[in-house]
Amino acid sequence: MKEDIQETRFENGLVVLTDRMKDVRSATLGFFYRVGSRHEPDELNGISHFIEHTVFKGTAKRSALDIAIEQDRLGGNLDAFTTHEETGFAIKVIDDQLPKAFELIADMLLNPRFDAKDLESEQRVIIEEIKMVEDSPEEYLGEIFSEAYFPSHPLGLNIAGTPQTVRSFDHETTRNYHRAMYHGGNLVIAAAGNIEHEALVEMASTAFASSENPALAEAITTLRSKEGSAKPTLAAPIVIRQNANLEQAHLIIATPLVSARDKRRYAADLLANIIGGGTSSRLWQKIREERGLAYSVGASAIMYQDCGMFSVFAGTSPEQVEEVIDLSIAEMRAVAHNGVTADELDLAKQQTVSSILLSLEDSAARAATLAQAEMLHGRQISVDEALTKINDVTTDDINALLAESFKTENVAFAALGDLEGLDITRGRLAI
Repeated sequence: MKEDIQETRFENGLVVLTDRMKDVRSATLGFFYRVGSRHEPDELNGISHFIEHTVFKGTAKRSALDIAIEQDRLGGNLDAFTTHEETGFAIKVIDDQLPKAFELIADMLLNPRFDAKDLESEQRVIIEEIKMVEDSPEEYLGEIFSEAYFPSHPLGLNIAGTPQTVRSFDHETTRNYHRAMYHGGNLVIAAAGNIEHEALVEMASTAFASSENPALAEAITTLRSKEGSAKPTLAAPIVIRQNANLEQAHLIIATPLVSARDKRRYAADLLANIIGGGTSSRLWQKIREERGLAYSVGASAIMYQDCGMFSVFAGTSPEQVEEVIDLSIAEMRAVAHNGVTADELDLAKQQTVSSILLSLEDSAARAATLAQAEMLHGRQISVDEALTKINDVTTDDINALLAESFKTENVAFAALGDLEGLDITRGRLAI
């Protein structure tokens, strides 16, 4: 299923992208803002996530219940998310419902009421969400690790903020940040499915082409912490957090890696797949299949616009933590010293290529790919180009990446659980 991509760029920075799939009856419509938690001033930590929530609380012409009923009538697939680098809203509908879906989301994004009582209610909801993460050890460890790994940088802060910052988001603060940052100049509208590009461009032009407030945008830009847009300095912490109430211990081992804009990103993804990306990977076979030490174990390449990291994660019984650590480091050391094999690389390529080709059948995946390519690279990367780049990766490319990234002094470690007496030294993490 080949891509049929079209794009339109407006003078104010708004970009409209479509990928037509004429043989389906569905359409996925997404609104992706170049606004995330890393762009927030410290005192407004969490406000992007707060706005993502509160645009659902009502507009000038729709109540929160009206929005809920309408999205259910459209299919109930309206999703929203906030990351460190973007905020997104996406809905999947039958193709002839696209205009109604567009009008609904545009109204939410352009005309939110931010009623004081609604904001207070949502503050309580988000504070409960923060508490829920603290009760989920795997997620909570991720926050502990990020804070130590990205010291004094917004990438190390909780996307949802803190109870203190969330309580400070009153009507005026929320309205001003929304007006300054959530305008057409910061927006990518991407759609895939049985859609007409010019029809979407017309809808976007009517709604968003002039939705900008330069004065407020300049004021907020001045408020932004300088660290937010600067490349972070990565630390190599060793953090052990005791919690005797947990049945399992969770751990992370990480090293620096390339960014999402680096041409070596394809090699980085393949490396993560080889070490811990699937059931045939080194970590899965060694730790789960051969030793039975963990149900959840793996590795991933986490890449931001200007930095990245290779991360090993596992959950196991406290008495088995040291063995899992030693086995994980041993695999990292082995691949760093001996490289990857041609067979491993070929398998990882086949796995990655299959995933890309299968995603072509999903309008939601194709819309998200459009938006990500635009925000990261300012252009579309065709499937053929991506497949060529993947197939061009050599074992020498992987080994060069390992030599740069897998260094003992850069290895970071974090663990959470009933770990009284656990002592992890830099020497034990030696690669």
